[in-house]
Amino acid sequence: MSQRKTIYLCGPINGCTDEECTDWREFVKGIWSGPTLDPMRRDYRGKEDDSVKEIVELDKIDVINSDVIMVNYDKPSVGTSMEILYAFERGKLVVVVAKDGTRISPWMRYHSHAVLNSFEDAIAHVARFYA
Repeated sequence: MSQRKTIYLCGPINGCTDEECTDWREFVKGIWSGPTLDPMRRDYRGKEDDSVKEIVELDKIDVINSDVIMVNYDKPSVGTSMEILYAFERGKLVVVVAKDGTRISPWMRYHSHAVLNSFEDAIAHVARFYA
């Protein structure tokens, strides 16, 4: 199995607490042996209006440099949705993690290759996809 594939850690940041932004990302980094790209390494919270171009262009570069987009869908996020569409249109594997019973938009489902209920299941899916 090739765990050298790079995962982009996609999920809400704007309006989220430190824990909401980082806990799940650190968890995924701990269970995936391959590289990850974490947009939180550029924490623009509170500076979004002054950093629009930089935020979007650097996140797009991360998506391009990833093989997989792993999405934490715990609440709707415009930026997350845009990254998913951008990644899907570039042929990236898009895997969404949402709690059981979460209502997922038809647009989200259409542009996702899998919607799973845990990060462990998502990592296993990615590993099977690239096995």
